[in-house]
Amino acid sequence: MNIAYYPGCSAKGSSLDYELSTVAVCNELGIQSVEVPDWNCCGSTPAHAVSTELSAALCVRNLVQATKVSADIVMTPCPSCLSNMKHARKRMENPEFRARVDELLDEPAPQDLPDTTSVMQMIGKLCDDEAIKAHAVNSLSGIKIAPYYGCLMSRPAELMQFGDPENPTLMEKLLAACGADDILDFPLKTECCGASAGIPHRPLTAVNSGRILELATRMEADCIAVCCPLCQMNLDLRQKQAGSAMGTKFEMPVLYYSQLMGLAFGISENRLGLDKLIVYPKRLLAKIRALNTAAKIKQGGQA
Repeated sequence: MNIAYYPGCSAKGSSLDYELSTVAVCNELGIQSVEVPDWNCCGSTPAHAVSTELSAALCVRNLVQATKVSADIVMTPCPSCLSNMKHARKRMENPEFRARVDELLDEPAPQDLPDTTSVMQMIGKLCDDEAIKAHAVNSLSGIKIAPYYGCLMSRPAELMQFGDPENPTLMEKLLAACGADDILDFPLKTECCGASAGIPHRPLTAVNSGRILELATRMEADCIAVCCPLCQMNLDLRQKQAGSAMGTKFEMPVLYYSQLMGLAFGISENRLGLDKLIVYPKRLLAKIRALNTAAKIKQGGQA
């Protein structure tokens, strides 16, 4: 299977740490891919708000570019990019819609466009629990993690194909394979953080994100694990505003699931982009080191 990798715009800027950790983890697991050549923005929220044809054309062009590297499937870390590509591919089944998109592209798109999936799903498909465990030199045992998917990754269910839209569990499965044994049953895991409303409607986003941070704090989580650049930004970068909206102060590390997997794999903090986080996970890192040191001492004593 030939895999093309579509990073998306945020991966080259505001969520560079997501890109760094995603690439590092995939390399560690032996998942080979080729970046989509000369890719463009998927359109994000603004494009489809203006024109569904424009939004689709932007995504279809990326899928066409992926065919130039003989890709069978395109994987992306970003739920918004994935959603846009899946919607575009589905809409291209309509001949009239396809004709309008082809006109925007100045050439007809291939009938068989590559399928799309998330990087998380690709890891889950290609690597079973034992394969992941084989790379985990540091256990996440004893780390209390609040898994948070956001509202896009699993919805709409029939299109995204990400399991239960209200209770996805793939992130928990991957982290458990890295030794995590205290993953919270987090009831807000698919609630909206405020998404792109963080720009035009900051108070709304502050409250939405504040509810998520407040519950994670109340459940005594060591960190929140995320898979969406926009969710990470709202929960991390805007954590101070969220605290003000809730009448408190949060100090909750918000890491990408790939950063947690990378820590388990022994990948350096620098290669995982941990220095890009606003709320630096100092206590979390110290706890991981302490628990793993204690476990090794115990194993040595038993030996």
